[in-house]
Amino acid sequence: MPKDTILLAYSGGLDTSVCVKWLQEKHNANVVTLTIDLGMVDMAPIRQRALDIGAADALTVDGREEFVKNYVFPALQAGAVYEEQYPLATALGRPLIAKYMVEAAHRVNAVAIAHGCTGKGNDQVRMDVSAGALDPNVKVIAPVREWGWNREEELEYAAAHGIEVPPSNSSYSTDENLWGRSIEAGELEDPWAEPPEDAYLWTKAIAETPDDPTYVEISFQGGIPTLIDGEEMGAVQLVEHLNDLAGRNGVGRIDHVENRLVGIKSREIYESPAGVVLHAAHKSLETLTLSKDQARMKTIVAQEYSDVVYNGLWFTAHRRDLTSYVASTQRHVTGDVRLRLHKGNCTVVGRKAPKGLYSHSLATYDRGDVFDHRASEGFISIYGLPVRTQAAQHPEDA
Repeated sequence: MPKDTILLAYSGGLDTSVCVKWLQEKHNANVVTLTIDLGMVDMAPIRQRALDIGAADALTVDGREEFVKNYVFPALQAGAVYEEQYPLATALGRPLIAKYMVEAAHRVNAVAIAHGCTGKGNDQVRMDVSAGALDPNVKVIAPVREWGWNREEELEYAAAHGIEVPPSNSSYSTDENLWGRSIEAGELEDPWAEPPEDAYLWTKAIAETPDDPTYVEISFQGGIPTLIDGEEMGAVQLVEHLNDLAGRNGVGRIDHVENRLVGIKSREIYESPAGVVLHAAHKSLETLTLSKDQARMKTIVAQEYSDVVYNGLWFTAHRRDLTSYVASTQRHVTGDVRLRLHKGNCTVVGRKAPKGLYSHSLATYDRGDVFDHRASEGFISIYGLPVRTQAAQHPEDA
């Protein structure tokens, strides 16, 4: 009788390497792995490792372009930064991974999909809920959540089954894609302790950054970055370029105690050089192009959008509705922003927009001022009317 097929999201690390054998033993199944490149991944050795362990097949997908265009940039337009700190790199990658998993599972006729997420993290929710939204009948297996082993037990299982695990000199748990790098565990679990320098890979220590500031100009069309210093770049190239440029100037380090979806607080370290720069530039351009009411409403929408992404609800009508509102606000978010990168700081130093709402002739105090100063007297009288009325009737509250 032929064996069933299970499709495993495979990163090549300890957890998912052990999962291959465990799924074969526990479920008596053929295991097909799927590795998805969202940036910063060397696919060839990962694929070969899966085959060496015993996978029936090892599939790969280059998802970088779709990731940046359809997930990262819409979140950038929304201004989505979780708890005003985290640019949502891992959170944005998980729904796309789930999408590729469900599509591949249909192609190989898998009876279930599996992943290596733990039982106390956010990613298990993002993967399971996203997969269920794309295929309500999909079966999801989470071996790491099910077995509850610690790292030592996983290593013992790997040794007993002849599973070669790539050596790791890191005491941290990391995840990375084009939009950012997440680092946790080890010494970082003490929120009082300063993160050791070896926790960072993408950003230079301040002492190692250039003494002179680096200036960069970013051009946006409808809230989407398109040019760097006047040079047109594709979505992936643009993010990679800013990661390198900002990282060399120490920009992009984030130290955050965040509220996880599962109800615990976690100290997380992030590196997102391109994310920090692009969010700063985009927000600054919006100050020129959005009205006061639009900007304030969009702040509320940005918080809701970031919660939706963080909580694994990308494939929902609510997220699509939020995206529609955001898209409407971006109609005139076109222009250029100049930033100074220096010693870990990212500072906007200039911005311009062809359809900006800033008027020099209204704002200036010099000659050329066209603002009608005399109109202010009547405005203040009407504006202050309820204040004067209340003060007259309730003098004890003054």
